[in-house]
Amino acid sequence: MPDNFIGLYFLLIILGILIAYAGVDETLKLFTYLDLQVRYFFIKIQMKRMQRKLQRDLNLPQRNWEKEFNGK
Repeated sequence: MPDNFIGLYFLLIILGILIAYAGVDETLKLFTYLDLQVRYFFIKIQMKRMQRKLQRDLNLPQRNWEKEFNGK
């Protein structure tokens, strides 16, 4: 048994256990949820980049949030 297939076998065993425990539909729902979480993570990164670019392009001064919320 080649050593480079151990990861594949491990993945197939985990997938088999998930299907045996929760069923095919619930396993597919789990993978759909994980896919949505990964996509949402990349969207948040893009939104952060867009926010920084917009702040840089608008050239607005930085707000002092401590002053705003503490009332000083």
